[in-house]
Amino acid sequence: MTSTSSLIEQVIEAWYNMQAKTPLVQCITNSVAANYTANVLLASGASPAMIDNPYEAESFTKIASALSINLGTPTTEQMQAMQISAKTAQLNDIPWVLDPVGYGPILAWRSQMTDELLQFKPSIIRGNASEISTLAGNQVQSKGVDSTLSSDDVYRQAYTLLVHTDCIAISGESDYILSKELDVVIQINGGSPLQPKITATGCALGALIAAYSAVTTPTVAALSAHIHFAIAGKLASNQAQTMGSFSTIFMDYIHMLDANLIEQYANIKLFGLKA
Repeated sequence: MTSTSSLIEQVIEAWYNMQAKTPLVQCITNSVAANYTANVLLASGASPAMIDNPYEAESFTKIASALSINLGTPTTEQMQAMQISAKTAQLNDIPWVLDPVGYGPILAWRSQMTDELLQFKPSIIRGNASEISTLAGNQVQSKGVDSTLSSDDVYRQAYTLLVHTDCIAISGESDYILSKELDVVIQINGGSPLQPKITATGCALGALIAAYSAVTTPTVAALSAHIHFAIAGKLASNQAQTMGSFSTIFMDYIHMLDANLIEQYANIKLFGLKA
C-alpha cells in the first residue's frame, strides 16, 4: 500500500507544479462564494475565472486547465452552463470537481441536476458529510447546506460513489479521501473549528482541489488541497481565536504555504478501502 511519506512527497511536488504552471480554473460557483473562492485560488498560485453562463461555457472550458462546479446558489443559466461545461470537460479530458452543495430531497431541483452531472464522470466529488451521505443514497436530515453528520461516520458509506468518480473527498473535523486509484482511504487531520464558520470555506476548497487536479492525479489533488487548508487552518488558529482575525491570517497562510510547511505539518493516516 502507498506510504504516507510518498504521498506527502507527491503533495509537495503538486504544490511546486501549481506555482510553476498557474493553472486556469473555471469556477461555476455560488454567489456567496465567488469572491472568496477567487481569492483563495489566487493566494494558492492558481488563476480563477468565474465563467458561468451557457453562451461562453463550452469555448471557455476547452481552454481551462480544470473546472469546478458548485451547486450552492444555482440559477437557470448556471445550470445550463454546468451541463455544457461538464460535458465539454469530459470530452476533452479536462479534470473537473463536483461539489453537490445542499444535495437532498428538500432542494430537489439542484439535486436532480447533480444526478444528471454524474453522467459526465467528475474527476473528484467533494462535499461535507451530510451531502456525501445523501448522495450515496442515505436518508439524512440536513440543516440547510450545513452538515449534521461527522465525516468519521460517513466515509464508509461513500464507497458506492466510486462508480461515478475516481476520488471522493469528505470535509469535516477530520477530512477523508477515498481513492479508487490507490485503493485507500486517507484521513487528514489539522485545521481549526473556526474554518466552518467562515462563509465559502468548503466551496473554496472544492475549487482548490480543481486547481491541483490540473497538475496531478485526482487523489493527490484532493489530498493536496485538504492538506493546504488543514495546515493554513492550524497555523492561523495558533495566532487567532476570533473569526475576523482568523479569516485574515488563514488567507495569509494559504498564500505562504511552502514545501517546508507541508513536510513539517502534514498529518495523514491511511486505511484500506473497503466496500
